[in-house]
Amino acid sequence: MAICSSPSSCSSLASSNNSKSWIIPGIMVGVSIVAAAGAHAYLSRFYKFRSRVVGIIPARFASSRFSGKPLVQILGKPMIQRTWERAKLAASLDHVVVATDDDKIADCCRNFGADVIMTSESCRNGTERCSEALQKLGKKYDIVVNIQGDEPLIEPEIIDGVVKALQAAPDAVFSTAVTDLKTEDALDPNRVKCVVSHRGYAIYFSRGLIPFNKSGKVNHEFPYFLHLGIQSYDTKFLKIYSDLAPTPLQLEEDLEQLKVLENGYKMKVIRVDHEAHGVDTPEDVGKIEALMRERNLS
Repeated sequence: MAICSSPSSCSSLASSNNSKSWIIPGIMVGVSIVAAAGAHAYLSRFYKFRSRVVGIIPARFASSRFSGKPLVQILGKPMIQRTWERAKLAASLDHVVVATDDDKIADCCRNFGADVIMTSESCRNGTERCSEALQKLGKKYDIVVNIQGDEPLIEPEIIDGVVKALQAAPDAVFSTAVTDLKTEDALDPNRVKCVVSHRGYAIYFSRGLIPFNKSGKVNHEFPYFLHLGIQSYDTKFLKIYSDLAPTPLQLEEDLEQLKVLENGYKMKVIRVDHEAHGVDTPEDVGKIEALMRERNLS
């Protein structure tokens, strides 16, 4: 996976659909005051090289858009199993576990060999579920990778990429990935968009099209970015995250990564050449299966 060596090289990559990947740092001055300041001081005192990495796949049954989604069959296997099998191929992960609050999901995962951590139903998002699972793990880790269970075709190289990005940025607490946004997905609220500054900082994530021009139309010449669900955290920050109060932008957009930005934390982003194939609705299952048949993936 290639990495940009400078902001200027990243700018040139942004204009090319053939570029493999880039890394950009991100920060946005947030609105939380006391909790954020204390967390920054804590992290600066205890930072060390992040070598121990665990991948956690949060999975819940009661999804508002697609109930029972982790157990949906994709060419004969539960989707959560396909995601777990892809995650196990990542070289950077020392361990992979599934974190769930549902006995049916837990039993399914144990049957195909996955380690399972039971978490509470009160977790409001995948990050909080990862945080609780981390506390229940017997071994200490430096990085937690939140692997979305609805990405059955996630590339192991992308998992490794977000880990390396965070390891290379001692001042960042979070890393994630973006790819080029397809024109047909520009107005889909299920496809989260990301914008960055000319210096390569993550500025904002939105369900709406960003940036949005005065014409009110999609600019086919502009390199819009689609946010991929995978993200990794410094474990010390993850323990703090759940204690930070929900933020206005996070609540309005229903995007958990906005709480990170609103509190002023630095975020690293890699740009990858990847066709996003997440499962957001029941209709997406057929698309995934058709693609797998086309690529001879079993």
